[in-house]
Amino acid sequence: MRLSILQINLDKSAGTLRRVLQYAFYDWRRDMSRSRRLLTLAGLLIQLGALVFALMAKAKPFTFLAVLIYVVGLCLMNGMLTAEFVRKTQLEADQTAAEQIQQTLHPQKVEELPGYQLEVFYKPLRGVGGDYFDVIELPDGRTLFAVADVSGKGMPAALLAANIQALVRSISNVLSDPRSLATHVNHHLCRYTPPDRFATAVFALLSRETGELTYVNAGQNPPILSSSGRATFLESTGMPLGLVPEAEFECQRVVLPPGGKLLFFTDGLTDGIGGQKPEERVCGAVADDSGPAMSNLKSLISPKFNEDDITILLLTRIVGRAPALTVNSEPDTQSPRS
Repeated sequence: MRLSILQINLDKSAGTLRRVLQYAFYDWRRDMSRSRRLLTLAGLLIQLGALVFALMAKAKPFTFLAVLIYVVGLCLMNGMLTAEFVRKTQLEADQTAAEQIQQTLHPQKVEELPGYQLEVFYKPLRGVGGDYFDVIELPDGRTLFAVADVSGKGMPAALLAANIQALVRSISNVLSDPRSLATHVNHHLCRYTPPDRFATAVFALLSRETGELTYVNAGQNPPILSSSGRATFLESTGMPLGLVPEAEFECQRVVLPPGGKLLFFTDGLTDGIGGQKPEERVCGAVADDSGPAMSNLKSLISPKFNEDDITILLLTRIVGRAPALTVNSEPDTQSPRS
């Protein structure tokens, strides 16, 4: 019979009592190095041996020796566990700081988009995530939308997402054309990131006056344009960024008509929907006018299937002036899979 150990994950958002219980039953050895794990087990075995020796000993000197051996084993085990506790506390503090930094990288507000309404929902699986989105105001009534999904999860993915964010921000005023932007980012990632790291992305340039959208889809989930009950998928026009330096990207153009909706999203949305044909359910949620489209989309996400970062940008073209962007960002409420 195979022995299975229940793994308790630490949740820094939990209440005080729950947090105390988590620390009490957490298996601190599971992330230790092999040498520290062996020393911890050695300390535990020394204590058990001392207890057996004390029960078998009849003379007081031997009892005192057993107590001494027990204290040595206890100190050895506690020393290793305390060192691991300190290490995890430092990592937790670093991750909290990383969360705060990443939140500043995502836009909290943009200038009003006359005639448009923009809603954003962002939920990382862990404290920090590999999803990136940005909304950049450009001259001549243009707005650049950027959505990317970096391979992997956690801190490594977040660092690469921050790299892409800084690069897009620094060159967007010069290279606002989506094709040039995708080509430049692709060259940068191929040159400065490991071969196993890449990102899917969509760069879309909106002319607010006409509703014309010029976009490049580099292997990302196709954005959905919904209008008059019909859904159009903005399919991929190039391969993911960071794989092939000579990759070419094709620009496509569509028009977002008045009353139309344009949905950008990462695969965390479709992966977090249980059942068959999640893309069709997403299309239905966007087209359903019985309630707010963003609420419809969020209601599709099942905690049971949510195992990735989720980013949703919903742009609606309306008549009149729209409120500024509001970002609905949820904290980490789920633990990664062990």
